[in-house]
Amino acid sequence: MADDVTEEQGLSAALADALSPVAQGSGAHFSVAVLDPRSGTSGVHGDGSYATASIVKVGILAALLLRAEAEGRSLTAQERSHAAVMIEQSDNDAATALWQTIGGAAGLDAAHQRLGLTATRAGSGGNWGVSLTTAADQLALLRAVFSDDSPLDGGARTYLRALMGRVVDRQSWGVSAAADGGGPGTRLKNGWMPRDATGLWVVNSIGEVTADGRAYLVAVLSEGSADLDSGVALVEEVARTAVATARTYRSR
Repeated sequence: MADDVTEEQGLSAALADALSPVAQGSGAHFSVAVLDPRSGTSGVHGDGSYATASIVKVGILAALLLRAEAEGRSLTAQERSHAAVMIEQSDNDAATALWQTIGGAAGLDAAHQRLGLTATRAGSGGNWGVSLTTAADQLALLRAVFSDDSPLDGGARTYLRALMGRVVDRQSWGVSAAADGGGPGTRLKNGWMPRDATGLWVVNSIGEVTADGRAYLVAVLSEGSADLDSGVALVEEVARTAVATARTYRSR
């Protein structure tokens, strides 16, 4: 365990150094977490909670899959239809329908607890997009989706990963910028929304990318960009830097 902690601290320090110029050049705030599943080494840079926007849809679907498993049933045709458009096209009406199916905020919080998220809180009043999370918690969610050691059974993980691999082209930005074109392709979910009070943007991206023949799990959260385009550019720069840092750290 001591070695694991040392490795995590080491990669986190390397991320801080590598991302310092990015932070200085941006007026927005961001946080990132990255994991090399093969070695088990992870690192986190940045703290605080961020609004999820639509990345919470991965958690909503995970909660639905846990619920169906507990009830000893498969997803209904309607649930599968909602799940597909919710993840692949980021459809909000489908997300609201499944949010209600899982029991709203209480259902999502219970599922997140089972999945190992400790600092994520579902939005109140049916407003799932303002759920609060951390990069470390989103990495825990990705672990539950992409690793065998998970409360989600194998079929549920395969299903969720498949939907994340079919996100429509116009929404395929984000952590995908860190991939080098090898491997099975990027599997991701993005979230974006302007804040009503300020007009500044929340822009987030989570998923699995392949670089140098190796899979990495990456979660980038940000808030405070002037517009969507600049938020996307920031998230992609952070993702590229984080994965490149993890690759360099692995090769020491």
